[in-house]
Amino acid sequence: MDRRSQEYQIMRDKALSQLRSGESLTGKDGAFAPLLKEFLEAALDGEMAAHLDEAERRQGNKRNGRGSKRVKTMAGEIEIETPQDRHSSFTPEILRKRETILADNMSSKIISLYGMGMSLRDISAHIEEMYDVEISHNTLSEIIERIVPKVKEWQSRPLESMYTIVWLDAMHYKVKDGGRTESRAVYNVLAVNKDGRKELIRMYVSESEGANFWLSVLTDLKARGMKDVLIACIDNLTGFAEAIATIFPQVIIQSCIVHQIRNSLKYIASKDKKEFMDDLKTVYQAPTLDLAELNLDKLEDKWVQKYPVVIGSWRRNWDKLSAYFAYDEHIRRLIYTTNAVEGFYRQARKVTKTKGVFPNDMALMKLLYLAVLNISKKWTQPLPNWALTAGQLRIKFGERMPMEL
Repeated sequence: MDRRSQEYQIMRDKALSQLRSGESLTGKDGAFAPLLKEFLEAALDGEMAAHLDEAERRQGNKRNGRGSKRVKTMAGEIEIETPQDRHSSFTPEILRKRETILADNMSSKIISLYGMGMSLRDISAHIEEMYDVEISHNTLSEIIERIVPKVKEWQSRPLESMYTIVWLDAMHYKVKDGGRTESRAVYNVLAVNKDGRKELIRMYVSESEGANFWLSVLTDLKARGMKDVLIACIDNLTGFAEAIATIFPQVIIQSCIVHQIRNSLKYIASKDKKEFMDDLKTVYQAPTLDLAELNLDKLEDKWVQKYPVVIGSWRRNWDKLSAYFAYDEHIRRLIYTTNAVEGFYRQARKVTKTKGVFPNDMALMKLLYLAVLNISKKWTQPLPNWALTAGQLRIKFGERMPMEL
């Protein structure tokens, strides 16, 4: 038996043994690990041969021995002999200079784990356990940092010219700022396009939630190509509706009923809450606008003396609170509350709950961006009963709601 046959026999026996015992065939001590080393070194030699063409040799360039580098791969950490040239002008593609982690699939794996809310320490432990590779905290940080340009590109991508429904709301996180822990509002714009598909069209980070900042958000959306919005669902933030109307003057505003109810109950005594809610349900659950307004009159007659602030709030905001009565059940369920965007929040917080305080705004945005990528994988189909919804929107808004027949 010649030497090559003996080597093959040894590798085969080792592979069978590792396969039976459940050990990794491609890990640091795996039977197939030498094949990867051999392949990489042969590929580097091939690249060097192509680099030292006739023009290079005329300039006096030639091979100049070998160096070595340790490379982390999905098959474990291996040591590679790297060819060198006299002019140091060789720039290999398969294993670039100063590259210590091979294969984008490992980077993708690391970024995916980070997007699931895992800490860098947990990711390091997971990679070592699964692939027999030790990766430092600094290296992991460098890999995660690669998504920053993608975040910025996503934030500025072009938008469709028209969205049927948008929900605008904010969630809040803690961020380090100059050594102090500060609160940050993450402004979210969740939209439904003309085909009935949901899309988170932007996230913005600011120190606080306010109508002035929302105005800048809406201005940015218009600059990115959004020209029209049919219905905007918002909370009852002062000046919010007016800010939207300055950018999209034809929009129908629907204030969130759930926000209004929560704010009202803050001022209702505990002993009255059940009775008050029973009366209030006859208002916002009424089948028609006329009946809702009749029941609102009854609510006022019964409770205005005891809770004038609450009744006054419903009266002042009634035009924005009652817009959904113009539609049937399918559209009402979509727009009477900002629950659609709050559903996104619940999924996002599953990812961010392990991060008590973020080191900076971009660290917060990176993780939320990755969360959006994962969550939006489920948004491939139109909303339920979209054909009926789209037909009603067409009747209500005419040519502003394009439909292909």
